[in-house]
Formats: sequence, C-alpha cells, structure tokens
Amino acid sequence: MDMPIAAIVALAAGTLAFRLAGPLLRGRVRLPPRLEALLSTAALVLLFALVVTSSSGGWARPAGVVVAGALALRRAPFPVIVIGAAATTALLRLIGVP
Repeated sequence: MDMPIAAIVALAAGTLAFRLAGPLLRGRVRLPPRLEALLSTAALVLLFALVVTSSSGGWARPAGVVVAGALALRRAPFPVIVIGAAATTALLRLIGVP
C-alpha cells in the first residue's frame, strides 16, 4: 500500500506541531490540578494497556515485560531495562519458547 507523499508530509508536520506545542505553550496554558492528576492517571492507564497488548501472544514477551518491570522497580537505568527485556525475550525465543 503506497501512501501519497502529501499525506506523509502532512503527518510529519502534524507530529512536529504537536511536539513543539508542549514546550511553546507550557508557560501560557494553566491546567487545573484535578485535570493534571487525571491526565497523569490516563497516561498510566494508556501505558498499562500498551504493555498488556504488546505482551500477549506467547510466553517470551510477557517474560521480557516481567524482567523490565523488575529492573524498573530496582531503579535500573533505562538502557539496562530495555536491554534486559530484549535479551530475555530473545533468549527464550532462541530456545524455542513462543
């Protein structure tokens, strides 16, 4: 499926605009504390949903997610968390775990 170049440019421009809007509007827009708390909770729910959907479909991925969670709880640096999760998943798949 080929995407027209105009659509790609439009999506890129929209993404850039969203990324720039945060720093540019941070001092101008004030959110009520209740809304800030709600947005923080919504971000956690979205992240949890992403973890659940991406870790389904076998045992290797959930094991990688568990390793990442354990490393995060131990306050490991982010690169260590990513490498640990990827290595766990890769090793399990190497030995034949789906």
